[in-house]
Amino acid sequence: MAETTMTHTGQIEPRPAGWRGIAADWASDQRAFKNVSWGKAMMWIFLLSDTFIFGCFLLSYMTARISTRVPWPNPSEVFALRIGGSEIPLILIAIMTFVLISSSGTMAMAVNFGYRHDRRKTAILMLLTAALGATFVGMQAFEWTKLILHEGVRPWGNPMGAAQFGSSFFMITGFHGLHVTAGVIYLIVVAVRLLRGKYEQSGNYQIVEIAGLYWHFVDLVWVFIFALFYLW
Repeated sequence: MAETTMTHTGQIEPRPAGWRGIAADWASDQRAFKNVSWGKAMMWIFLLSDTFIFGCFLLSYMTARISTRVPWPNPSEVFALRIGGSEIPLILIAIMTFVLISSSGTMAMAVNFGYRHDRRKTAILMLLTAALGATFVGMQAFEWTKLILHEGVRPWGNPMGAAQFGSSFFMITGFHGLHVTAGVIYLIVVAVRLLRGKYEQSGNYQIVEIAGLYWHFVDLVWVFIFALFYLW
């Protein structure tokens, strides 16, 4: 059976086959964006713009690190944590990464239960995701405190090597931490509204999926920050 499309006059016409059909779909906006809500579309646009911002930050960081002639601090030494009398490199960063990646799993489960309109399980999983995000931010605050008070790292200087290290680190990780904090607040607000039955009247739980898009983006950005700052 041939597929059809509706023209702007309301008439139904056969849809062209092959590549012409694909071009017709995109040009007429009948299929490609027909079922996409404004909320989801705006979130995708926001995430795209945020991708450019983080991309510029990370490219600037790589440029500064490659171009400087002053030795760059060794991440295994800078981010080591003393436990039991011995220095363990990157142990705190590994735990932070595990916590944040785990929150992606709980967020994905929340979206799954949101599709099923199970508001209780959805809200609980969103609150668990927010708790993991808050734990990540808390550990990041501890990391900042250690670097500032004990290592003497500042945005304008660094006793362990290149001065650009401090400014790059605090700017990029701080900007990401701000995103995580905003996401935690966002998830809590949506979860509370779910528990109060705010979305039961409309029967639309798409807000959970929109929140999930934001949270997965934050987790993905951290993968790049982790690779460039702590493993390079």
